[in-house]
Amino acid sequence: MQVDFHVGAHQSRSVQTLMEKNEIQYEILLHNLQEEIEKQFDGKRNFTGRHSYTKYNDWDKIAAWTARIAKIYPKLVSRIQIGNTFEKQPMYLLKVGKESVRKKAIFMDCGIHAREWISPAFCQWFVKQAASTYGKDKIMTHLLDSLNFYVLPVFNIDGYVWSWTQDRMWRKNRSKNSTTNCIGIDLNRNFAAAWGTTGFISDDPCDETYYGPAPESEDETKAVATFIRNHLSSIKAYLTFHAYSQMLLFPYGYTFHKAPNHNELTEVAKAAVEALSSLYGTKYEYGPSATLICRYLNPFSFRYIHSVASRYKHKPLIPKLFSNIRTHCPFHLQRERK
Repeated sequence: MQVDFHVGAHQSRSVQTLMEKNEIQYEILLHNLQEEIEKQFDGKRNFTGRHSYTKYNDWDKIAAWTARIAKIYPKLVSRIQIGNTFEKQPMYLLKVGKESVRKKAIFMDCGIHAREWISPAFCQWFVKQAASTYGKDKIMTHLLDSLNFYVLPVFNIDGYVWSWTQDRMWRKNRSKNSTTNCIGIDLNRNFAAAWGTTGFISDDPCDETYYGPAPESEDETKAVATFIRNHLSSIKAYLTFHAYSQMLLFPYGYTFHKAPNHNELTEVAKAAVEALSSLYGTKYEYGPSATLICRYLNPFSFRYIHSVASRYKHKPLIPKLFSNIRTHCPFHLQRERK
C-alpha cells in the first residue's frame, strides 16, 4: 500500500533513517513544499484580476461569479442561498437546468475540504460548460432538459478562505471548539450517519479528522443536510468531489457490508470510469470506499445521503497526481494540469 506524507525539513533525515532501518522503500516526490506553494500563488497575483476558468479563484471571485453566471444564463442558472457558514459567509448553491416542474435532480458539492482547490475549480467549470453548451451539445442539452443540477461550488468557504490567506494545507472549517484553542471540524465527518462510531475519525479537536461535538453541529453541514432533506423527493444522486486520487467511490465507507443497490452502483461506476478512460486515458479505480481504501472511512457526506434514501451516490476523488506526475504535490495541482 502506498502512503504519501510530508515532514518538516528538520525531520526529513531522521524519517529517512527510520525507514531505511526498517527496510521500507520510499521515494521523495517533493523536496520543497513551500516552493510549490509560492509557485501556485504566483507572487500573489492570483488575488487580482477577474474570475478565470484556467486559474484558481479566491472566494470573493467565486461569490461574484455565482451572481454573474446566473445573470448571463437566467433561463438555465439560478442562485440560491441555503445558509451561512460559521463566519457568516453566505452559502450559495447554483441550480442548473431548464426550468420545468417535477424534474429529478443531482446534487453536487465541491470543496468540503479547504485545501482541495481543484474541487471548487471543477464545479465552476462544470456550471460554465453546462450552460454554455446547452443547445449546442446534444448530450448536455438532454441532461439540462431532463434534470436539475444543484451545484455547491464551495462547501467549506471559511476554510477555503483560510487556505488562501493563512495556511495552504488547511482542511477543516473554522469553527471554535469550547474545550480547546484548536480550530475547526472536518465537515465530511459531521453528518448524522453513524456519526462518531467507527472509522477514520478522531474525537480530538486538534486532529484533521475531528468529527465535531455532535452530528450536524456545524452551520455548513446543517445547511446542506437540511436542503437535502427538503428536496428528497427530487434528488436522485449525490456527487461529492475531492482530491487527491484517481478513485470513484460509493457506499459503504463505514462497513465492509455491501449496500442494497451495490450491483447498480458498480455498474454505474464501471461505465463512468470507462467513459473517463476513453476520453482522456485516465485510469480510475472504483468500488465501495471501505473496500477500495482498505480502512473504515465513516461517515462521509455520501454515507448520510445514502441513509436518507438517495438511489445513486458516487464520490469521485480527483485526480491522483502521484500515479502520473511524481514531482508535484497533488493538493497544489498547477493550472496547466487542470
